[in-house]
Amino acid sequence: MSEPWSDMPALLAEDVSGCWSAVFPEQVPAWLLDSGLSETDIAEALARSLFLRETLERHPEQIQVAVAARPLTEPTTEQWLAERWAQFLEGVDSEPSLHAALRQFRREVQFRIIWRDLMRWADLHETMAAASMLADTCIDGALSWLYEKACEEFGTPYGADPVTGEDVPQKMVVLGMGKLGGRELNVSSDIDLIFGFPSKGETRGGRRALDNQQFFVRLGQRLIQALDQITADGFVFRTDMRLRPYGQSGALALSFAALETYYQDQGRDWERYAMVKARVVAGDQRAGEVLMETLRPFVYRKYIDFSAFESLRAMKAMISREVRRKGLENNIKLGSGGIREIEFVVQAFQLIRGGRDRELQQRELLTILKELEELELLPSPVVKELREAYIFLRNLEHALQGMEDKQTQILPEDALSQARVARIMGFDDWAACQQALAEHREKVAKHFANIIATEDEDEQEESQVGDGCFELWLDEMDEPHALEWLAEQGFENPEDSYKRLKELRESRTVTGLQTQGRKRLNQFMPMLLSALAEVEGSSKTLERVLQLVEAILRRTAYMVLLLENPGALTQLVRLCSESPWIASLLAETPLLLDELLNAENLYNPPTKDELQDELRQQMLRIPFEDLEEQMESLRHFKKAHILRVAASELKGTLPLMKVSDYLTWIAEVVLDHVVEVAFSNLVSRHGYPRRADGSACDTDFAIIGYGKLGGIELGYTSDLDLVFVHQADPQLATDGGKPIDNAVFYTRLGQRIVHILNTQTPSGQLYEVDMRLRPSGNSGLLVSTLKAFEKYQQNDAWTWEHQALARARGVAGCKDTLAGFEKIRHDILCQQRDKTALREEVVKMREKMRDTLGTPESKRAEVFHIKHDNGGIIDIEFLVQYLMLAWSAEYPELTGYSDNIRQMEELGRVGILPVEDTEKLREAFITLRSTIHRRALQNLNSQVEGDAFPEERAYIQSMWQKVMLD
Repeated sequence: MSEPWSDMPALLAEDVSGCWSAVFPEQVPAWLLDSGLSETDIAEALARSLFLRETLERHPEQIQVAVAARPLTEPTTEQWLAERWAQFLEGVDSEPSLHAALRQFRREVQFRIIWRDLMRWADLHETMAAASMLADTCIDGALSWLYEKACEEFGTPYGADPVTGEDVPQKMVVLGMGKLGGRELNVSSDIDLIFGFPSKGETRGGRRALDNQQFFVRLGQRLIQALDQITADGFVFRTDMRLRPYGQSGALALSFAALETYYQDQGRDWERYAMVKARVVAGDQRAGEVLMETLRPFVYRKYIDFSAFESLRAMKAMISREVRRKGLENNIKLGSGGIREIEFVVQAFQLIRGGRDRELQQRELLTILKELEELELLPSPVVKELREAYIFLRNLEHALQGMEDKQTQILPEDALSQARVARIMGFDDWAACQQALAEHREKVAKHFANIIATEDEDEQEESQVGDGCFELWLDEMDEPHALEWLAEQGFENPEDSYKRLKELRESRTVTGLQTQGRKRLNQFMPMLLSALAEVEGSSKTLERVLQLVEAILRRTAYMVLLLENPGALTQLVRLCSESPWIASLLAETPLLLDELLNAENLYNPPTKDELQDELRQQMLRIPFEDLEEQMESLRHFKKAHILRVAASELKGTLPLMKVSDYLTWIAEVVLDHVVEVAFSNLVSRHGYPRRADGSACDTDFAIIGYGKLGGIELGYTSDLDLVFVHQADPQLATDGGKPIDNAVFYTRLGQRIVHILNTQTPSGQLYEVDMRLRPSGNSGLLVSTLKAFEKYQQNDAWTWEHQALARARGVAGCKDTLAGFEKIRHDILCQQRDKTALREEVVKMREKMRDTLGTPESKRAEVFHIKHDNGGIIDIEFLVQYLMLAWSAEYPELTGYSDNIRQMEELGRVGILPVEDTEKLREAFITLRSTIHRRALQNLNSQVEGDAFPEERAYIQSMWQKVMLD
């Protein structure tokens, strides 16, 4: 009798024969064979999935019960899932037992879904529907149980019924987004949820009344823990709440009115795209339908809305940059011709025409494709190819995920996994599977380009590269001829340029290039030489650009990007001509070349709201627990936007004040996200910090910016002076499975934030962080409570620390905690002070700084340090800080600003200084700071010639004499 794996390819047969005895130590159990399976079926399943193999080996008793409840040969239905969950629920009498029941139920149903899918006993529709029904059942089952317990503990929330307006008990509404909303969930997927409740009100029947939002936030936190927390039994679903209004920084649950207001006033295009698939998956279905109806006008416009093309195009461009950045060409979801492009095509038509053609207001992609054909919006052959490609790609996605019950869309690289996938997909070998995949992706990419993408390159004139550029690079000119040609083209130092080109051409890296790489380099270098001839300082610019060329020699995809986008090459050369700092930035991070593709965006950096929106979109695809990828993406985001600011400053589209604004906004947006990531990571381990009233904190944590960050004066290379505060009770503990004291929680939070910002990764450091301004400096606690911070500032702080407080402001974190800090700052600055004693202390500190950091007396005739020398920036800052501390008691409005410019203006407005003086000081300050900015872009320090800025320095010194010394 032949073995059950005898008909398999050799690699799979060897693998199954090796594991057979481990899974079945004696023989295949009768209960498995009696359920309608043959040994050949079982061997096939073991060959196709490590998850099925490990589950049979580790949990045979549970699988025995599962196949007895319903054979694997029978499809998974909604009614059976509900009945089966009811059986699991019978033994639940506590939250821990609920968690265990959910995880065991998930394991049983997941085993069934993956078995039927990978054996191809279920078609794509059944698999997606079953995975979605499993999620619906788990979410609704957990929510129902937790809601009853929450009502027992806190009372029942009451408010207006969304239909009748009557005062009735309120229940939560859970919206499922993305594939869950469309009933198209993967076999191993996370779930995107949004929590809502009908209306404001209070609980009744509890120990004390609780605001409805507080009730539902707590309920939502418990629901997330029930689904997401990893226990000895695993987890149920990775739960992502970042699609809710305001993202991770927004409230966990919002009333229907708040949700409607947000989407009407602030909803972004990408949120319309996300909301297309939104569906009520748990909770109050009747109230949920009312909510969906109120949100419909946001998603579907009454008119034909062609602007959707542009927003989808921008989203796809962002994803393409991510694919290049992460090397995700083998990602069948995000890569060219992948699942995302089919989704974009279909949802583009939904967003554009859904308001007029109500048939398109459905969620399932294959259903919409059929409607597009019937409405004659897409030709039948196109629909047929997109449908076949979607089914193939989704089946392939399930094959990749079902092998190990792991969320992935990346094609495998090892031969055994490739053999598994080929077998699941019905191919004789991996090569045949790859060929079919390539054909489908090619068709999808073509249709996507025809429907959504634009061919900007076609609109550009082909670059006319002269023969001389080719001859020079290919070494077809002798040296005298080459030097003469370079001089004629405007290279100011032809000998140096010739030498550098020769060294590059003969370098070991270039001589070792493969044929394709050498071919691309030989196409690229003549184009580069032609572009260099168009700028001033061609030789110096060549020297700078060659840093980048050397960095991308083995990553020639970047050369292709520049070859296919002559406009980007022009921008590259122009920016490197104007700034060696930008040239170095691009050489360090060639991925930033993507930013040069769109000159309009390059020279128009986004506002703070747009920055937040862009970062939120980028980070939605990265789980919070993937800290390494979070850190890399944050670094790329920061560099890309700083490049835009620098380019705009060089072009003159951003004045100094706006440059600092933008650099500060970038830091604030990054800090906000870092707080979210760090907080979420700790909460997943330890739960939420508890408040004295028993409720769980949102964060109760804030970051205070000092110095240039606090004063909205960041430069390109500025570090961040930070102080961390929180207002939770340090004596209480968190509410998770591994509780820790709140004080320990917030200390770890601060440490994690510093780690994310400070750590050197392949992309460098996000920001250098200086924590020395915290209470008691380096010897003090990393994170202070607001009370401790206030006590220190009142009783122990030095004058210079109050000076620093004048330039401090809250920059990220909990709004209530930030407001608490602002009150403390206001109160401290408004203290009554002895002006004479204060002046003496400030002058003494200034002299000490000047002696330590300023130019030595012997060199002052040759060198002027713009910041630290007499008549420099620090003189202005100390003068303003003295006046703030001296006069805020009489003029509290002085504390309203933390930046020097507006503080000076306010000093003039209230009459402490003549307005003429404040205007002159302001202009001198801007002049000196502008010089520091410009020099930074030239990789120069803050030291200039000894006779620079004579008028500004004389005026600043005269003001110092008048205010601080006379």
